Amino acid sequence: MNTSLDCIPCFMKMAIRDARLACPGDESMHQKIVAAWGKKLGELDLRQPPPDIAGHLADLIRSMTGCGDLYLEDKLQANAQVLELLPKLKLLVDNCRASKRCDSLSMALELAIIGNFIDRGVELDFDLEEELGNVSETVSKQTFNEFKALIKPDAQVLILGDNTGEIVLDMLLVEELKLRGCEVTYAVRSQPAINDATLEDAVAVGMTRLCPVVESGVDTPGTVIERCSPEFVERMRLADVILSKGQGNFESLEGTWPGVFCAFKVKCKRVANETGLTLGNSVFCRTNSSPDTQDESMSVSLHNV
Repeated sequence: MNTSLDCIPCFMKMAIRDARLACPGDESMHQKIVAAWGKKLGELDLRQPPPDIAGHLADLIRSMTGCGDLYLEDKLQANAQVLELLPKLKLLVDNCRASKRCDSLSMALELAIIGNFIDRGVELDFDLEEELGNVSETVSKQTFNEFKALIKPDAQVLILGDNTGEIVLDMLLVEELKLRGCEVTYAVRSQPAINDATLEDAVAVGMTRLCPVVESGVDTPGTVIERCSPEFVERMRLADVILSKGQGNFESLEGTWPGVFCAFKVKCKRVANETGLTLGNSVFCRTNSSPDTQDESMSVSLHNV
């Protein structure tokens, strides 16, 4: 998905917010950062996905202030908050499996998608505990059945992680996939990007005790293929199933990689318009474009999300 003019106001708001985080109280530096970003933004190629553009903003603020991980405290708090909720949510999935009144894999997926609300790159008003307490079937049954059909013993499943906090809920999904005999690998960012999970977060929450965790090579809030390491791109090619978490990963992979299952919350008007959904809706869709025809017009199969 390329960057549209409708994305520009969001990027300017992001610059102001990040400038204030990097240099609290320094209004002069805030103005310099915003001015420099406005100039830089006018020079960037908007055919690139929004997460790639966000990466340029992070580079600019890092170079002007020396501050790299602006959301460190926020990430620690998000992980701690969801870890407190995890035992109760795990019991919910376990009871679902034991009672057979619902599909435990579907329940774990629903919870993991709700976790995608924890995104500091957008401004959304939500109550995480309330959302998790009211979990229900929302994802496309057609897409879920396609996904479930591929979840077989020894299937190589690659999960592209997204935010902190959300990574804790993803552990429920990893456990369900492993119970079905899948070989699961979880991918994180290689450098801090907004509040996205890194290897340090994966260790802290316990994901590394569940499955192998790898870095994608990117320093952007989305899996921008051009920024991935060659080794990670090869890992993507060899995976039997790729499950992409988060809107940023969706924006990065839409139009560039085929057959990726994308699970996220709709968190901006532009994505809402393109999916036909409203803000806050859950999405479970599958890309249908080819990585070998990136210059062609491509689309996403949203099935009946």
